[in-house]
Amino acid sequence: MDITWISTLLLALIISCIIYSSWNAMYRRRKLPPGPTPLPIVGNVLQIKRGKLVQSLMEFAEKYGSIYTVYFGHNPIVVLSGYETVKEALLDRAEEFSGRGRNSAFEDFFKGHGLVFSNGEHWKDLRRFSLTTLRDFGMGKKSIEERIQEEAGFLVAKIKSLEEKSIDPSNLLNQAVSNVICSIVFGNRFEYDNHNFQQLLRLFGATFRDMSGSCGQLQEMLPNIMYYIPGPHWKVNSHLDKVRNFVLKRVKINQETFDPNCPRDYIDCFLLKQLQEKDNPYFDTKNMVLTILNLFFAGSDTVSSTLRNGILILMRYPEIQDKVLEEIVRVIGQNRIPNIRDRNNMPYTDAVIHEIQRYTDILPINVAHLVTKDTNFKGYTIPKGTDVYPLLCSVHQDPKKFTTPTMFNPNHFLDSNGCFKKNEAFMPFSAGKRFCVGEALARMELFLFLTNILQNFKLVSKTKLTDEDIKPTMTGFANVPRFYEMFFIPRVL
Repeated sequence: MDITWISTLLLALIISCIIYSSWNAMYRRRKLPPGPTPLPIVGNVLQIKRGKLVQSLMEFAEKYGSIYTVYFGHNPIVVLSGYETVKEALLDRAEEFSGRGRNSAFEDFFKGHGLVFSNGEHWKDLRRFSLTTLRDFGMGKKSIEERIQEEAGFLVAKIKSLEEKSIDPSNLLNQAVSNVICSIVFGNRFEYDNHNFQQLLRLFGATFRDMSGSCGQLQEMLPNIMYYIPGPHWKVNSHLDKVRNFVLKRVKINQETFDPNCPRDYIDCFLLKQLQEKDNPYFDTKNMVLTILNLFFAGSDTVSSTLRNGILILMRYPEIQDKVLEEIVRVIGQNRIPNIRDRNNMPYTDAVIHEIQRYTDILPINVAHLVTKDTNFKGYTIPKGTDVYPLLCSVHQDPKKFTTPTMFNPNHFLDSNGCFKKNEAFMPFSAGKRFCVGEALARMELFLFLTNILQNFKLVSKTKLTDEDIKPTMTGFANVPRFYEMFFIPRVL
């Protein structure tokens, strides 16, 4: 019996050595950038700290340089770190790096449909249409500015009605920001006490949390294994299904009242496009619904999360909050509603908002890219179809571009005269062919919502905050803001 057991163990060791030797030889023959040595089946997953994917990738960059390869199972991922390398890929070599890579949390649901997760002509047609339609509905223009101003007014009124109670601002901020994209997509906003609207936003938040947690990160690295292991990551498809059903109901309402001579919103414009290009398979109902989901994710949770982080930071640094208020009073006053033209005369406020985006890094890894053809890059060969992770957090923490990269410092965007200074390493909306289509809208929202809030309220934390309290979590796909309670104290006019 003992001899049989020893023989079985010896045979298992020999087979393991053969598998490892074969895998190692195959791995070494590739001309991909170097990186940590992967193991068969699991790749480099065991070398990544549990629940700390971003931190681990940043630490690998310190050891292997600005371009290296990690393996998620048998799948190689080329990771780009630092401004110069990310810029060379996304801007200088934009076409080659313009593909959309795999995202395991969403892959089974979207299946290459919608604006964000499509490729080739499919993606180009949807992107061209979405950019044109958003511009037609006022993105970056006065018409959308008025919608944001109106929503900011509703937000301020709602906060005042709470009479200085201690609150978690997450839900209110999420509702206000989401109402802007609702007005574009659906043609109307929702009241803050609307049950269906609140449920929709809870689903968005739950999706971000579940895909960014420990199980969600493991799903990204070992999708074939995590498919069989229960956990919060299983809920993502369920969340998205419910959101899809909500959007489908809205599409049906539009279809019943559709007038091709008078499109009212994004849905109507898509319906009109379907009539105009009946033979184009990319403008079907499935792509419409999934593109709307993409717009909601890009235009709601990311902006509201940035505002939540911004408020937390301003409570940690009341002196910065006071300087922004001084600029608001001097340029706008306390009675006039802020408008987007004010931003040109408010360099300190503009710098603070840019620094909030840089410091908080809402999407630290970016959404995965993919090379569209065999690409020679920095002396290495990246085969067509290889996933690429441009680490936006490494760009925003590049010491060559930011003097105090790990600290919150508005001076990163101010020159010696106190004028606003652009920084080419500012990439919260990504860069190149895949930059966020809602960038202009998001920038307008951040300025108008934040100035409206600070014009009307002093932001006070319920507890004493430290630098650790405002530090980004840097875990997975998205940096989900910490939950906190605070007071909005009305300013005396």
